[in-house]
Amino acid sequence: MASSLTKDSVRPETPGTEKTFFGHPRGLATLFMTEMWERFSYYGMRALLPLYLVAPGGLHLSAGTATAIYSVYLSLVYLLALPGGWVADRLLGPRKTVAVSGLIIMLGHLCLALPVAASFYVGLVLVAIGSGLLKANISTMVGHLYKGVDDPRRDGGFTLFYIGINLGAFIAPLAIGTVGENVNWHLGFALAALGMALGLVQYLLGGRHLAAQSNEVPTPLSAEEKKATLRKGLIWLAIAVVFYALVGGTGHFTLNWALIPLTVIGLIVPILVIARIYRDKDLEPAERSKVSAYIWFFVAAAVFWMIYDQGGSTLSLFADSSAKNTIAGWKFPVSWYQSVNPIMIMALAPVFAWLWLWLNRRGKEPSTIVKFGSGLVLVGASFFLFLAPLSIAEGGHKAAAMWLVAIYFVQTVGELALSPVGLSVTTKMAPKKYASQMMGVWFLAVTAGDSITALLSNPAVGGVNLDKMGFVALEAILAVVAGVAVWIYRKKVKALMGSVN
Repeated sequence: MASSLTKDSVRPETPGTEKTFFGHPRGLATLFMTEMWERFSYYGMRALLPLYLVAPGGLHLSAGTATAIYSVYLSLVYLLALPGGWVADRLLGPRKTVAVSGLIIMLGHLCLALPVAASFYVGLVLVAIGSGLLKANISTMVGHLYKGVDDPRRDGGFTLFYIGINLGAFIAPLAIGTVGENVNWHLGFALAALGMALGLVQYLLGGRHLAAQSNEVPTPLSAEEKKATLRKGLIWLAIAVVFYALVGGTGHFTLNWALIPLTVIGLIVPILVIARIYRDKDLEPAERSKVSAYIWFFVAAAVFWMIYDQGGSTLSLFADSSAKNTIAGWKFPVSWYQSVNPIMIMALAPVFAWLWLWLNRRGKEPSTIVKFGSGLVLVGASFFLFLAPLSIAEGGHKAAAMWLVAIYFVQTVGELALSPVGLSVTTKMAPKKYASQMMGVWFLAVTAGDSITALLSNPAVGGVNLDKMGFVALEAILAVVAGVAVWIYRKKVKALMGSVN
């Protein structure tokens, strides 16, 4: 919390008298609130999205098409984090990029708020672009507030920032979901736009507290590079326009077929990026070995996110059609289930942090590989648990809400075992040449997982009913087998990791 001292009441060079945010640089308050409001708008819209897509008062699409759209949207958000980092590094710098991203997100939500199908899809694209631009840069700006990696306040600052993320994610479905489901879908999307507008306004007003480094463009493009980049961009844009014009002109255009190129991109780009890094001749043998080990983690993470992210699509659509959604006789909106994960994250994250330290002091902390494998087994277990409410629904009854809460709980525990470890191992195993880019590579695991879900659920390709017992059991088995495989081959992976534990 900022102190009550006025700007002119003390000399700024006097140590210990500057205003702070819970003992941290004041710029952290600006970034905390920006991220909180951005997550408020993002998670609120995300909670409404699959429900709106299938609702008779919405777009009234099939569950398969809705899941495909939802999954492609999520994959694009994480895929666009890579070019988002590039824009900041080569064109605008992190601070300007975040401001532009906030404006794009707000405009996207406003498009979603319009009761026009074409405008809705434009809005989804804009929100995905804006979220990708912001995701890649705002965390970097938090790091800029501190004096290097050895600043003792650095970890605490990121912890506060993490609370902002989950606070916004927790409140969003309760507010936006309630308005969208109970009042008007488009009013709910408009409320998401208002949230992003508030975040953008306070970001611009509080910008003077941000680090000067956040204004810098680390490696600006030369004039020739700008021309080449523009030329390549226009070529790819022309290819996309010609492709969709041909498909539409021949009468073959359908929404499901329109999603396929985006799905394929979400599968191919992660493979190409990792292959490019692995084949780089500048890598030392030890670095290439670590990249080989990282491929294991990447593939396993893609399986994890493929199942985990269905919490907002498959599970949400099941709750909408086949769950009671009541507690003690009190009925609540389906979108409220999306608040379960962030509140559990805030409650359990400190417990896990304490547990790992407690085990470490006794020499019993599980290795990175074991933690990762445990996360996979747990997300698989969540889908084994999903079989119970599915069985109840197939028997013609509505499943109790607590079944879904239990599934989200198990997934959250799995997330805490895998996600922080994945972020940590990514930074530890990154080759020096790709130290900054590897975090974007980690996000590509989410892209790959969601793209697989989109491909399977798309009626034009897989057409799989993801809420059927047979396929849910298959996914659960896949995750558990992947987790066990990571554990079985732990010695091989550990050898490839070298000195990384």
